[in-house]
Amino acid sequence: MAAFETIHCEHDGTRLEGLIARPEGSGPFPTVMVMHSANGLRHQVKGTIEKLAALGYLAIATDMYGPEVQNGAPEAAHGAYMYFIDDGMKNVRDRSLAWFEAVRTHPEVNPARIAAIGYCFGGHCVLELARAGAELRAVVSYHGTLKTHAPAQPGAVKCEVVAYCGAQDPYATLEEIETLRRELTQAQARYQITVFGEAAHSFTDPDAGKMGMDGIRYNAMAHKMSWAGTETVLEIALQG
Repeated sequence: MAAFETIHCEHDGTRLEGLIARPEGSGPFPTVMVMHSANGLRHQVKGTIEKLAALGYLAIATDMYGPEVQNGAPEAAHGAYMYFIDDGMKNVRDRSLAWFEAVRTHPEVNPARIAAIGYCFGGHCVLELARAGAELRAVVSYHGTLKTHAPAQPGAVKCEVVAYCGAQDPYATLEEIETLRRELTQAQARYQITVFGEAAHSFTDPDAGKMGMDGIRYNAMAHKMSWAGTETVLEIALQG
């Protein structure tokens, strides 16, 4: 596959630079946004957009921090993440929507066939897109943080919502998973929530154990099952 191309977006005075992996053929293509974890674009996301492009999707990895952070020292990502934490995560929705607009208007994107997937922080981002009523076909959250400053209102969610969660995840507890279920039910959303009993946070990341933190570890079963489910969701939502 050719080197990744770039796509730009601006929000709140910050110029953001995402990455594009293109499938074979000519567009416009069904498109999948891939939203990174708190660790940034360098971690896990590039491999994901390559896999999605091989499946025939235009895959766009969105940058929530800015290229200076993404290309800087790993510690810089923590500081950038705190920008959202300090605001009570309210800026997540606005920045995610800015990215959705940049993706939707890209000339190679079929605007009627867009989905979004995200890991950890990125899982929170895609859920915020759904809550905001973005015109997506589906969102998929992997071990995403689930709390929100503005729960979905009845009729607001226009897409299929899929959340893969770990029963042993300290950052998205069973209580918070149940709160999400109630929120989506009350919002009359179409949704699927899967809870893997032995999985903790970052269960899709083979390098999770290197972080040396309690409640963060890889789980091969949860990883492979959630990806297989994602392929099905995308096939039905974007190709059906």
